[in-house]
Amino acid sequence: MLQQVMTAPGVIEFNEVDVPAIGEEQVLVKIMKIGICGSDIHVYHGEHPFTSYPVTQGHEVSGEIVEVGDKVTEFTVGQKVTIQPQVVCGECYPCRHGKYNLCEELKVMGFQTTGVASHFFAVDAAKVTLLPEDMSYDEGAMIEPLAVAVHAVKQAGDVKGMKIAVLGAGPIGILVAQVAKGMGAEQVMITDVSDLRLAKAKECGVDFCVNTKAQDFGEAMVENFGPDKADVIYDCAGNDITMGQAIKYARKGSTIILVAVFAKMATIDLAVLNDHELDLNTTMMYRNEDYIDAIRLVNEKKVALTPLISKHFAFREYLEAYKYIDANRESTMKVIINVQE
Repeated sequence: MLQQVMTAPGVIEFNEVDVPAIGEEQVLVKIMKIGICGSDIHVYHGEHPFTSYPVTQGHEVSGEIVEVGDKVTEFTVGQKVTIQPQVVCGECYPCRHGKYNLCEELKVMGFQTTGVASHFFAVDAAKVTLLPEDMSYDEGAMIEPLAVAVHAVKQAGDVKGMKIAVLGAGPIGILVAQVAKGMGAEQVMITDVSDLRLAKAKECGVDFCVNTKAQDFGEAMVENFGPDKADVIYDCAGNDITMGQAIKYARKGSTIILVAVFAKMATIDLAVLNDHELDLNTTMMYRNEDYIDAIRLVNEKKVALTPLISKHFAFREYLEAYKYIDANRESTMKVIINVQE
């Protein structure tokens, strides 16, 4: 089979390797689609702090089971699946208390361990999640980022009836906005400085889409939500400007949840955060229940994934996919690799 390997930043090779043999508690997945995310792009540019080379990428994935191990009873050949890419120790305090997404020894496929970018991938059955038969492989490859959004929204607890603001209309921001609405939020507002991205958010059903180049964030919250503003603000952009906006304009005593990863050390106004008794929370990846809820939200037509797919590339065009993303940063949402082409 073919396996993708990034040997250095910006350098991708394809190697002919044997199809992996599976253990008795593993399944062999024929990889169909792989999504490229922001973290993959950091690896491409040599800017990911926790990834060394060479590395086989790929962690947003859909595929078909083609072989099951002797002790695997919950899956059968032919089923459509996705893979949860976390590799955890199972022994540290977070793992023992159900928070394995915070494992002290956490590794992620495609970054610290071998990713799925190959024709076939052997994986523990425990890391496999069944997809509905009527779900497309494209949608299946987007369940991983959707699970990120689901876990993030849940960090605020029950959002039913709430007014939610989302800063940043990239793929994760738009997914967070959709999930909040799908989980019962009364109204959702999203902001960005790109009209193209805001138009995509509007296409996905977000109530209010605001360009903060043209309108002040605080004024937009009052205009759209009233004087009580937002109950929760999600920062999906991750920079001093957006976090500064969140802290400055949040209703006193409300909640800010940082979803994005800051690229550098943050400079924010902790004095106002303290004075306004704001609850600053964070979120990290997902757990199995988030995958289940993500699939349910797509099934119930409460989240639309296909509008976020910008372009497809064949497996051997992996490098061209990265170049395309670099050349079309503002307009590109999700690029999908067709592995079997």
